[in-house]
Amino acid sequence: MAAISRDEVAHLARLSRLALTDDELDHYATQLDAILGHVASISEVAADDVPPTAHPAQLDNVLRADRVTPGLTREQALSGAPAVEQDRFAVPQILGEEQ
Repeated sequence: MAAISRDEVAHLARLSRLALTDDELDHYATQLDAILGHVASISEVAADDVPPTAHPAQLDNVLRADRVTPGLTREQALSGAPAVEQDRFAVPQILGEEQ
């Protein structure tokens, strides 16, 4: 695989509208070349008999059984409320009468 050139990095920088210095162009050319080299080595490892997967482990949905269970009664739910009015939680009014 050919190394990525400084001119290619400069072209990518122009497309991305990045202003890079000469030192940055050289630095990124080296880094991008290393990244592309690693990707190429990974591609060589993949075998034709291995199906492509998004995850290395088999993932199944693990769901609990959907069972109806009794909830709180109205009295139990309201028993800890600081104030109750007409079988409901009583809270301070936040909107004025004009609304």
